[in-house]
Amino acid sequence: MSATPQKNRASRRVLAAAAGLVTVGALVAAMPAGAHDRGHGHGGGHGHGHKPRTVDVQLLSFNDLHGNLEPPAGSAGNVSETQPDGTVKAIPAGGVEYLATSLRTARKGNPYSVTAAGGDMVGASPLLSGLFHDEPTIEALNGLDLDVTAVGNHEFDEGATELARLQNGGCHPVEGCYEKGKKFKGADFPYLAANVTKEKTGKPLLKPYTVWKKNGVKIGFIGVTLEGTPDIVTANGVKGLKFHDEVETINKYARELDRKGVKSIVALIHEGGAPASTSYNYDCDSPGAGDGISGPIVDIAKGITPKVDALVTGHTHQAYVCTVPDPSGKPRMVTSASSFGKLYTDTTLTYDRRTKDIVRTSVRSANHVVTRDQPKAPDMTRLIDRWNKLAAPIANKPQGWISADINGRGSTAPEKPLGNVIADAQLEGLAPADKGGAEVAFMNPGGIRADLVHKASGSEGDGVVTYGEAFTVQPFTNMMNVVDLTGAQLVTALQQQVSGPNEASPKILQVSKGLTYTLDLTKSGADRVVADSMKLNGEAIDPARTYRVAMNEFLAGGGDGFPALGEGTNKLVGASDLDLFNAYLAAHSSAAAPLAPPATDRITVVQ
Repeated sequence: MSATPQKNRASRRVLAAAAGLVTVGALVAAMPAGAHDRGHGHGGGHGHGHKPRTVDVQLLSFNDLHGNLEPPAGSAGNVSETQPDGTVKAIPAGGVEYLATSLRTARKGNPYSVTAAGGDMVGASPLLSGLFHDEPTIEALNGLDLDVTAVGNHEFDEGATELARLQNGGCHPVEGCYEKGKKFKGADFPYLAANVTKEKTGKPLLKPYTVWKKNGVKIGFIGVTLEGTPDIVTANGVKGLKFHDEVETINKYARELDRKGVKSIVALIHEGGAPASTSYNYDCDSPGAGDGISGPIVDIAKGITPKVDALVTGHTHQAYVCTVPDPSGKPRMVTSASSFGKLYTDTTLTYDRRTKDIVRTSVRSANHVVTRDQPKAPDMTRLIDRWNKLAAPIANKPQGWISADINGRGSTAPEKPLGNVIADAQLEGLAPADKGGAEVAFMNPGGIRADLVHKASGSEGDGVVTYGEAFTVQPFTNMMNVVDLTGAQLVTALQQQVSGPNEASPKILQVSKGLTYTLDLTKSGADRVVADSMKLNGEAIDPARTYRVAMNEFLAGGGDGFPALGEGTNKLVGASDLDLFNAYLAAHSSAAAPLAPPATDRITVVQ
């Protein structure tokens, strides 16, 4: 999902530019032997004698794990399930100990089983993984027997050289090896990036596709990230790279696979849609094929060649199993499994040995909850415990106290309680004249990665916010900027929340106290932000006046579809967003007087 990309704090300095993209060329050569054509080894074929004409291949898939090895806390760790009586129930889900058990249980009795992912396996990760540059997550994915994944936008948070290291292994160039006597092995599954090329050579950054093979059954996987990745990742993360159209790229490589005799093809696409209901068991083919889903994936699905038999998608963190018509008008399965390992999708692909193709009419698919009432996978528990021991000295330090849950990621409202806390923290830290003289602060909603949860996550006690929990909310450690913007530019920026690239899927900025305006959702485009309703500390915004505005460097670069915010001048670089957040918690809470969830009364919503 679009979010503030990661900027490493002092202890994680950005990789030296000198490293360049040199190591990336070695990616394909250094691919682990057999990673691209191994089966799971869960039993053989049908034994000796006559082979039946068709064989059912089980495709297990998930997306947007974001390094959530432990079960995500609070409302961000729930999935919605519609009950037979129409009521909606929240089910706690996720955590790799349970995901491993779910996948292993699902594979039983399925000799032909392949596991694929739709990108954003790493990046914007909680401290347990993020502190170690996501090595723990790659290790967990190896243990889950992941066969292949597409890259997502967050795989580029730390640049192409670091992505190459995650694939090939080797210790971090700045921080070295984290465990004595242990060298990071890298991913034993291929990362696919068919639509990402190197600007200098025009060659693919990574393998565009891979072919999974077992007993004569062949399935090709093509992986792409969204073409708009450069708009939602810092410039350093995508330096020297070009991102191409998803449909054109998939169609090109589907033709290539077809020429090589691979007729069964699955596309892994890090782009998605929004179903009409947030319940994972919603039927988005009601009343007709694909009627219940909107967003970029619909047009992409309609443009992808009929040679492709199923689409595994992601990025929007939504749950859906839909059929969207292909260019020939035939229905084709399009799936997404929410985020953070809370769901997995089980798709049956019936493979015809004679045509070497998937019998599309018999494709079946369903999402399943990764419940927390099943046994934990002992190997994943050991992995989490091992890395937790290394993280503990930093992770367990108390930063502040809260009186109740303060929802961020788990809030579906335009104005989120935790968004207000973060924006207020940024304003307070940067308001002094020598710190930038900020009068107002903006926070992008995608950069809020979790909730602050009152219940203790460890032994710290209820209501205590630890460094690990604060990091999980703000994992990018972006440097803050304070810039000059005119009132007119401020109005334009707020209108860009609901227009241009953000019109179909609005990105509502979280604003600091003192800024108020009306969001009229009965209108369309930029008109949804009522320009003459905007006030700062009770006074109408003056189009001609200059205001000092605080935001993270990602927004200050015009990221997330806010070019007006990129027009700021007279820039002062301040502390990191995480440092300001922790300073605010320390200043505004104590064990005796914890911080309460703030009122959400800055944006008046008309519906």
